[in-house]
Amino acid sequence: MKIAIFPPNSLILADLVERKGHEPLVLQSEIRKKVTSSEIDSPPLNITEEDPIKGLKYAAIEVPSGVRGRMSIFGPLIEEADAAMIMEDAPFGFGCIGCARTNELCMFNIRKRNIPVLELKYPTSKEETIEMVNKINEFLDSLEEKNG
Repeated sequence: MKIAIFPPNSLILADLVERKGHEPLVLQSEIRKKVTSSEIDSPPLNITEEDPIKGLKYAAIEVPSGVRGRMSIFGPLIEEADAAMIMEDAPFGFGCIGCARTNELCMFNIRKRNIPVLELKYPTSKEETIEMVNKINEFLDSLEEKNG
């Protein structure tokens, strides 16, 4: 199954998803497509003129272009997802995308999809970390049971 993870550039969540045989829908793979594409002239800009226009599907014209540009990448990932995992209160190093409004819009779009969603609080101790990993594994196993 395809699992949207949030923050969408969290290598930790992506690794846990992959270890269970699912496909993590992550920002890195989408950015890689952009920087290796011939239509981008000068990375690291990573954006085309069409990206903010594509973002209009997910955010109104009054929304800042940066939000629309991010949503042009995140929106399709969310639409493609069979399930999602959300890590709340994570520090910047865990996978921050740098825009609170984009974060809110992503959470809204994930929740309105009516797909299975696991919401977790960022762990602050060894015990909480073990519990978090167990919850993730149980969630991913339950998806296999529903799908299989």
